[in-house]
Formats: sequence, C-alpha cells, structure tokens
Amino acid sequence: MDRLARHFYGLLLVLSCIAMLAAFVTVGLGIVARLAGWDLPGLDAYAGYAIAAALFLALPATLLHGEHIRVTLLLERLPQRWRGPLEWWCLLAALALSTYLTWFAARLVWVSHATHDVSPAADATPLWIPQLAMALGCAGLALGFLHAAIGRWQGRDLIAPAAAAHTE
Repeated sequence: MDRLARHFYGLLLVLSCIAMLAAFVTVGLGIVARLAGWDLPGLDAYAGYAIAAALFLALPATLLHGEHIRVTLLLERLPQRWRGPLEWWCLLAALALSTYLTWFAARLVWVSHATHDVSPAADATPLWIPQLAMALGCAGLALGFLHAAIGRWQGRDLIAPAAAAHTE
C-alpha cells in the first residue's frame, strides 16, 4: 500500500504542477489580451479553476513532506507521556475531517454533474470539471492521513520530522 499511495501522491503533485503552469499561462494570456485590446471571455474563471486545482491536488504531497502547518511546536514542549496521545488525537481528527471533506467534495461533483450546473461566468464551464480536482485532492489528503496513521501504528514516522526543523 505504501508504494501505491506514494505513487498516487506523486501523480497528484504532477497534476498540481500542470495546473499551476496552466494558471500561469492563463494569467499571462489575460495580461497580453488586455494590452492588445482583445476580449477573451472566461479567462479569469479558467485561471481561478487552475489555481484551485493546483492547491487541492498538492495537499497530499505537502502533507507527506511535512510542509503543512503542524502542531510540532506544541508537541515538542509536552512531556513524553502526553505526546503520543496528542499525536494520535491529531491524526485521527485530521483523518475524520479530511474524510468528511472528501465525501462533501465528491457529493458536490456528483450533484453538479447530475443537475448540469454550469459556471455563471462567461466561460459557462460545467462545474463538475473543476470540482473534480478538489475532490481528488481531498481524497488524496484523506488517504495521506490514513497512511500516516497506519505508519504511526507500525512505529514509522511517515511525515518527515526533519522538514519541520529546517523551516525554523
């Protein structure tokens, strides 16, 4: 499971990079279009979709590399007997919240697809398409927390502890 999950995080990170490049190109094209006097309707909406996709798709990889804001500042100051239970509480609470967020995001995609909901902007994009990136990112984050909990149960530290140290 470990190898498959890490490949999934990597795939989502590649998709996030592609979305970030798409946002860069879209914003750049918008600037050029304004300077040239062109009218490209919906370009701002596409940039927003790409930025949102980049953010959500990068969630699992940033969790794996320890780049999320974590409670290590508090954990380091606690006595050893409190540290373990607090780590478990944080992992299980994050797993529950990310699972709920995944369910909500997947339901949102389904409802948007079923009701043929489209963007009110000039692009009139079916909303389930950009929402799909949000649902995938949330699913990856929930899998990441499950992965971290299983690794913690096995005595491994899945989330890199050195990553938090080099940011101080």
